[in-house]
Amino acid sequence: EYLAQLREKQKARRIYGVLEKQFRIVYAEANRQPGITGENLLRLLELRLDNVAFRATWGASRSQARQLVRHGHVLVNGKRVTIPSYRVREGDTVALKPSAREMYIVRRNLDTLDRQLPLWLEAGEGRLSVRVTSLPQREHIDEPLRESLIVELYSK
Repeated sequence: EYLAQLREKQKARRIYGVLEKQFRIVYAEANRQPGITGENLLRLLELRLDNVAFRATWGASRSQARQLVRHGHVLVNGKRVTIPSYRVREGDTVALKPSAREMYIVRRNLDTLDRQLPLWLEAGEGRLSVRVTSLPQREHIDEPLRESLIVELYSK
């Protein structure tokens, strides 16, 4: 039982590219929020800036999207943000810098990746910007995770 719980937590960490200490902090915050802890955890992970850039198909992977953020190619509400763990809020607009819009890798990702934009994001300007229209719900998150096992692991 412990092995299944640990593997699920490690799978979540690998999917979102989060270190153990960061994951514990996100879990603690999800636990403090009202509602179901597992869904809160996934919501907080989905709202990370690197994940939003990945969902917008600017990066082929979350690590590539994280590098775009780290190198200052992403704007949140018109301001440059270089912190991949930055949490976007409902109503925020996330866009690529004008210079990054012409980058070959970004253009190729936008043209070749056929990932659908999640329902909680709204595309704008030829998918070069996205707006967070609502907070992600569990049914909008397509990751194959059993968050209840992660909650059981941490609640011991």
